Amino acid sequence: MNLPSNVLSAFVTVFVTIGPIETAAVFAALTAGAHRPERRSLAARSVTIAGLVLLLFALCGAAVLSLLRVSLPAFRVAGGVLLFLQALTLTFSNPGLSSINARETRDAQQAGDIAIFPLAFPLIAGPGSLAAVVLVMGRTQAWLERAAVVLMVGVCLAVTYIAMLMSEFLVRRLGQTGADVVGRISGVLLAGLAVQFIFDGVRQAALLTPN
Repeated sequence: MNLPSNVLSAFVTVFVTIGPIETAAVFAALTAGAHRPERRSLAARSVTIAGLVLLLFALCGAAVLSLLRVSLPAFRVAGGVLLFLQALTLTFSNPGLSSINARETRDAQQAGDIAIFPLAFPLIAGPGSLAAVVLVMGRTQAWLERAAVVLMVGVCLAVTYIAMLMSEFLVRRLGQTGADVVGRISGVLLAGLAVQFIFDGVRQAALLTPN
């Protein structure tokens, strides 16, 4: 197994499913008017909570699938379909807020702590990124590969935290058009990765093997 290429694939998959730029745009909207220390605290807590959830799924996802009698090839197909749907949303719809429905958006705008909902979940540790970490971890075999995947998840979370701290600057510089362009490029990359996961799952399930 080629470690550098798999690490790069893991990084891109997790990065585009988390979407630091899109998350920063939503963070800027939800924390408008908040003081800088409060914004920094919200960003740190949301990234920490999301990181713990993602780490739990990365380390225990395969065991949970085994308990449920769901094979890894089957989850690769299901996860690939889920990621492909997210890619379509990123490519053809409004990124960021697409993971939150109208009712959740209203709840998020009410007074209260938003570090857990909607920042940690579903913006950072959403269904797409949770499925992504299980899928990329399922490709690993040696402990070094698993450690590299966990490191890449940590790097993606660090980038997300920095983007949230710089959210006002990013929104000013990129604007809605720039954020949409980033989201659409991410969607195209994610679509290719999602289809590859589906192909891997089908091939490993021997569905394409001739009789």
